[in-house]
Amino acid sequence: MTIATKPRQPELKTALPGPSTKAIIERDAQHLSTSYMRPYPFVPDHGEGVWLTDVDGNTMLDFFAGIAVSTTGHAHPHVVKGVQDQITKFTHVCLTDYPQEITTSLAERLVRHVERPGEKWRVFFGNSGAEAVEAAVKLARNHTGRTHIISTMGSFHGRTYGAITLTGSKTKYKRGFGPLLPAVSHVPYPNPFRPPLGSTPETCGQAVIDHIESLFVGVIPADEVAAIIIEPMQGEGGYIIPPADFLPKLRALCDRHGIMLIFDEVQAGMGRSGKMFSFQHFFEHGDVQPDMITVAKGIASGMPISALLAKESVMTWPVGSHGSTYGGNPVAAAAAHATLDLLEGVVKHPDCGDNLMDNASQVGDYIMAELKKMQTQFPFLGDIRGKGLFIGLEFVKPDGSPDGALRDRASMAMFEKGLLNLDCGEAVIRISPPLILTREEAETGLEIMRQALSELK
Repeated sequence: MTIATKPRQPELKTALPGPSTKAIIERDAQHLSTSYMRPYPFVPDHGEGVWLTDVDGNTMLDFFAGIAVSTTGHAHPHVVKGVQDQITKFTHVCLTDYPQEITTSLAERLVRHVERPGEKWRVFFGNSGAEAVEAAVKLARNHTGRTHIISTMGSFHGRTYGAITLTGSKTKYKRGFGPLLPAVSHVPYPNPFRPPLGSTPETCGQAVIDHIESLFVGVIPADEVAAIIIEPMQGEGGYIIPPADFLPKLRALCDRHGIMLIFDEVQAGMGRSGKMFSFQHFFEHGDVQPDMITVAKGIASGMPISALLAKESVMTWPVGSHGSTYGGNPVAAAAAHATLDLLEGVVKHPDCGDNLMDNASQVGDYIMAELKKMQTQFPFLGDIRGKGLFIGLEFVKPDGSPDGALRDRASMAMFEKGLLNLDCGEAVIRISPPLILTREEAETGLEIMRQALSELK
């Protein structure tokens, strides 16, 4: 089945900000929480595919997908139909109390992507990535009887109390909110571009493993560690890809000490890397099968739903010990089914090959190759890294240190020329467009980037 869409590549319009945008921004500043960030003067009105139009008629190319959320782009007809069909049936019953076929079948579809022979998985549904992480921490402590959780520097796991304690990317997320969750420690993330602990790009993975083992000798009793939670490909911290041998070694470390291994796939999962889950890129280097996986963002093309996937042998908490009033909402579940249809190729999107994961891989490879060409022209692009449509550009000073100020200038210049983008890490611009991005649309975005970067020279 193939879904028909309207003609692609509308004309870019960037008279920003327009009068309606200015008026709404002023009202927003008067009535919305002071915690909201407003880096760009853009107020969306409607979207189609990878294009967003604001309230003044400015049309922009979307290269950030609402922080890797809009998997199938904006207003995808198959997703819209799935939501419309479900909303005419019922919008809420409460999955905690009543089973529903739409969530049962969604769980079945999700676990098919991780189950191995003789290994069964179960699913708990929530509303957000932070909720999935909170559930994972509760389950790890409940199942193991242990308390300590190890996370990584540069990580982002959410903004609720447990999740923000685990987060290691920015102190502003924690300042003024303590005390936070007890018994949490952070270790370096193995970044080949900026190797920690005096290591090299080739040895940084082993260096982190050795560091954790050293903590077990003098700081944290290994038999009190319930879980290690890690992003297999780090998002907020800078779109970092670890060395190929790291995750298998981390799996082995957890096995040695009876520790649960939790993979946070909230940003990199659901096809963005070219595979359903980003950890699946590392299987050829050894066993990396986790005990739990947290999923949100791209699972339902913008509808609020998350999932904690866990081995059946691990999901042992008793009846009533955890729940959610809205978690697994049937309308959001319908959007998740429609999203999976496109990811798996049950429904095909024009110009995107057999499925959106393959498209992410192919278009991502093209973008990476073109960016590496730009790197030779613009020496302040210190590193180009990624898999699929999970790509980071790190800006550096002449001495190689991060150049956040230059990154900010580049980001704004791209925005002003019609490219919606978002920063991460100290000095990184992330490229995380909808997975329906075509090569033609990718070239439009790349040309905007070339023009913006040329102005920085």
